Amino acid sequence: MTNNTRVLIIEDHKDIAEMLYDYFERRDYELDYASDGRMGFNLASQNDYDVILLDLMLPEMDGLDVCRKLREESKVGTPILMLTARDTLEDKITGLELGADDYLVKPFEILELEARIKALMRRKGQIAQQEVLNVGDLELDTGTLEVKRSGQQIYLSPIGLKILTILMKESPKVVSRNQLEHEIWGDILPDSDTLRSHMYNLRKQIDKPFEQALLQTIQSRGYRIGDAA
Repeated sequence: MTNNTRVLIIEDHKDIAEMLYDYFERRDYELDYASDGRMGFNLASQNDYDVILLDLMLPEMDGLDVCRKLREESKVGTPILMLTARDTLEDKITGLELGADDYLVKPFEILELEARIKALMRRKGQIAQQEVLNVGDLELDTGTLEVKRSGQQIYLSPIGLKILTILMKESPKVVSRNQLEHEIWGDILPDSDTLRSHMYNLRKQIDKPFEQALLQTIQSRGYRIGDAA
């Protein structure tokens, strides 16, 4: 069966790039490759991909700048999986804050990388049935994937959209951390910092600019979205 998955690899390390290309090409993935950030940004802006594999340490334009420009300037919603040797919480938060969906630390197992790509693609297609969700002055159209609060448009990453959709559909109920992790990542769970980083970024995007906070952490139970009252 032909694999129609389109993957953009942005990686300047020749050995890693060749390993990725050889592995996925044998499995009939459709691949494009960029060896620097500027070329990667141009390819990602001008073409449709299912997943972007993005190294952080790149010539011309580093991976964080590529991610930021794709999300903020080009409004590219393609899932981004960052590949990096950096393994600090600060780096993870920064990458996820700028719009990355997942984070894999080098060296990594190629089978885990492929599993994460498949999980990203499943999540990309999960928000399908069109409906408009409202909680207070927050609105999410699951058809157009537009998020607005008080009429102001908010741009979220694919995982941010998925988290918000789950919480808004369950509102005002509390959603446990385990439920969120399994609905978003399935059986391929990320490290313990990833959900926390996504929640931090989501709170900053939908609550920080506004007077009333809607996203609440319920101690030892999970998260909910709704009026504090």
